[in-house]
Amino acid sequence: MRTQPQARATKQQARINRFNDLKADLSGTTQSTELEINFETSRIGKKVINFEDVSFAFPDKQILTDFNLLVQNKDRIGIVGDNGVGKSTLLNLINGDLKPSSGKLEIGETVRIGYFSQLPKDMDENKRVINYLQEVADEVKTSVGSTSVTDLLEQFLFPRSTHGTLISKLSGGEKKRLYLLKILIEKPNVLLLDEPTNDLDIATLTVLESFLQTFQGPVITVSHDRYFLDKVANKILAFENGHIREFFGNYTDYLDEKAFEENAAEQVKKESQQKTEKEKTKRNACLILKNKNGKSSKMKLPNLKKTSNLSKLKCKKMPVIMVN
Repeated sequence: MRTQPQARATKQQARINRFNDLKADLSGTTQSTELEINFETSRIGKKVINFEDVSFAFPDKQILTDFNLLVQNKDRIGIVGDNGVGKSTLLNLINGDLKPSSGKLEIGETVRIGYFSQLPKDMDENKRVINYLQEVADEVKTSVGSTSVTDLLEQFLFPRSTHGTLISKLSGGEKKRLYLLKILIEKPNVLLLDEPTNDLDIATLTVLESFLQTFQGPVITVSHDRYFLDKVANKILAFENGHIREFFGNYTDYLDEKAFEENAAEQVKKESQQKTEKEKTKRNACLILKNKNGKSSKMKLPNLKKTSNLSKLKCKKMPVIMVN
């Protein structure tokens, strides 16, 4: 496993430990997390998402330049990069919230997007939990039949005593969990996830990860969570120095490849510096000082251990420096 900064590595290890503990706890239950969220999804055609020479810019910043990407069914794409480089902007373009400055962005006719954004959209906090979901449906079809919204809420860790609670009374994590459930029961066939691990408790993350493993459509997620990306992504779009790199593999594979490239580049730079210094030393050793009388002598240099080494150098034709 690639070495990370200690704080981040500690956080990731704690996340893995909590996941393993929860998995052990769930193993004794009668229902598996996979069955709890095995929703029926909408049919999706061959044409999904296609970027052709797409450019996009805000007034003060260029985000995309002639960007090309073909998203196919069952793709699992993780989007990574520093904050502010345009990761969420890419999702907003796919969702139709933003329009390209130029180029063509095609979305298939059968595509039904479920967008889990960082801030829940259209969530009226004056509504009660049960009413928020009943706006979509009273019952939800699954691969094994159908289930009521009430049962789904319980499976998503909302006991019946909370179903009449105003959304405004929920914690930030509970609001995101409720928002996620609403998106899933709308039967999307393409999922866009923007930092889905933020504010979600481990139990909800486990349910989400299980759902994504059985989900039949493409998943495109923005995340800094290495553990989560390794579980859900097999392709990485990395914002690097003003361009987007497409890497086939999970996030750990990408980080290892990037570290290898950086080390190789550093080695080339080091060898180049050493070669330059060697050439400089040789050049200085070959300088001929010529005085006005036409006599010449080789310069003694502190870099050379023995002046006798000067006679062994194969000197190229060097410029003559006149000394008064």
